[in-house]
Amino acid sequence: MRGTELAQFLDELVERIESYINSSATNDTKTIHYMSATSRQRSTDLSLPLEGNGSQSILDDVDEFLRQCVKTNRPEFMNPLWGGLNIAGFVGEVIAALTNQSMYTYELSPIATLIEKAIIERMMEIVGYGEGFGTLTTGGSNGNMLGMLCARQQLDPMSSLQGFDGLNHVAFVSAEAHYSVLMSANVLGIGYQNLIKVACDSRGRMKPESLVDEITRATTNGQTPFCIIATSGTTVRGSFDPLKDIAEIAHDNNIWLHVDAAWGGSCLFSKRHRGLMDGIELADSVCWDAHKMMGLPLICSVFLTKNKATLRAVCAHGDAAHYLFHEDSKDIDLGRYSLQCGRRNDSLKLWIAWREIGDAGWAKLVERYCKLSDYLESLVTESESLAMMSERNWTNICFRYEADDVDLNELNTEIRNRLMREGIHLVSRSNIGDDVVIRAVVANPLIDESVLKALISAIERHGKEIVKQIPAQY
Repeated sequence: MRGTELAQFLDELVERIESYINSSATNDTKTIHYMSATSRQRSTDLSLPLEGNGSQSILDDVDEFLRQCVKTNRPEFMNPLWGGLNIAGFVGEVIAALTNQSMYTYELSPIATLIEKAIIERMMEIVGYGEGFGTLTTGGSNGNMLGMLCARQQLDPMSSLQGFDGLNHVAFVSAEAHYSVLMSANVLGIGYQNLIKVACDSRGRMKPESLVDEITRATTNGQTPFCIIATSGTTVRGSFDPLKDIAEIAHDNNIWLHVDAAWGGSCLFSKRHRGLMDGIELADSVCWDAHKMMGLPLICSVFLTKNKATLRAVCAHGDAAHYLFHEDSKDIDLGRYSLQCGRRNDSLKLWIAWREIGDAGWAKLVERYCKLSDYLESLVTESESLAMMSERNWTNICFRYEADDVDLNELNTEIRNRLMREGIHLVSRSNIGDDVVIRAVVANPLIDESVLKALISAIERHGKEIVKQIPAQY
C-alpha cells in the first residue's frame, strides 16, 4: 500500500483502535463473549490461504479478532495480575513495532540502547543497588531463571564453560512461589525434586525458621545449597516474604538470594507501602514486571543484579558472535547481558510512560489500587454470605461464598464459572490449601468503587441462585 490507499487504510485502522479504547466505558459491552474452544474453532475461519486474501482482509481479520478477544481494557477485567490500557505505553509499543529495533547492539539500536540503560539504572536506584546492571527480559519467569543462573555462576564460575552437574545442588523457594521456579530448575538441570519448598505462615510468607531447617537438612544430606528465591507479591495471596530475615540467612550460608518481585515490585514507589520489601537492597538479584501493576503493555519485565560481572558471565559468548559484537562497543552493547540475541525494544514504552507521570505518578497509582483493595475487602467482610480466605497483603483479595450444608469448593467453582459465562466480571479461581477461593486483583486503572460493588453483587446473586438449585441437582 502506498499514498492515498495507505492513508485510507491507516484512518480505518485508527477508527477501530479508537472504538476499542472507547468500549471500556460502554455499559453494554461485555468483557468476553463466552464460547467453548470447540465452538469458537468451528465458527471462526482460521485457515491460512495459499494465495492470500488481499489487503482488505487485514481489516476484516482485525474486526473479527477484536470482536472475539477478551477486553482486557474493561474495568471488570480483574482476573490476572494486570489489566487496563496505558495509552503512553501503547504509543511506545506502536513505535517499537514501527521502527523494529533489536536490542543486541548499540549500532542497530542507538537511542533505544541508551533508553534501556537509563531505565535499568533508575530501577537499580529505586531497589537500592549502588552498583550492578540488568536487562529487560521476556517476563518474570525468565527473570527468575536468570536469577538462578547467576546463583549457579557465583557458585561455580566455570559452569557456563564446562557445564553444571546439578544432581547434588538444591535451591529453596516459598511453598507459594510462582510455578516458573519449576521451569527454571528444569532448565538448570537440577530437577524439580531439588527445588525445596519452604513452609509459609498463615499469611503466605516464607518462614525464616523453616528456611534454616531446610538448609540444615540439605547440607546434612550432603547437598549443596546455591540459591534462595524469595517472593515479593505471591501470585494468589499477594504475600511478601520477610526479606531482611531471609537475606541474613542467605549471607550467613553464602547462598545467592534472588527476589521474585514481578508482581510486588511497584510497592517501592510508595512511601506508604515500600516497607513490604524492606531489605530488598540486601538481595543479590531481583526481577520486576512493569507490565503488571504499572500497567505497561505485555511484555515489559526487568532483571537487576548487584553482580554485573556474574550476569555478563552467564550471557557470555566469547568471540562466537564477532559479526555483531566488537571490542569498541563492549561497554555499551546490551546483547552481552541478555540470554537473547534478537530482542524487541520493550524499554521504549516504559520510558515514555515514566516520563509522562514520573515517580510520583506511579506512587499515586499504587496507593489508589491499595485503597480500592481496602474497599473491596470491606465489602467482603460486611457481606453476610462472603468471607475473606486470607489476610490481605497487597491488592489480591481472596474470598469465597459460604453457605450451610453444601460443598463450598463446588459452590465457588460454579459461581466463578457462571461469571465467566455471563462475560462481564472476570476474576480467577484459585486455591489456598484445599480451599477453592475467588481471587480478584485490583490492577486496572479503570476500576472504581462502583465496579467493585457490582462484582460483589454479581457473586452474591449467583451464589444465592446456586444454593436454591442444589436440592434439585444433588
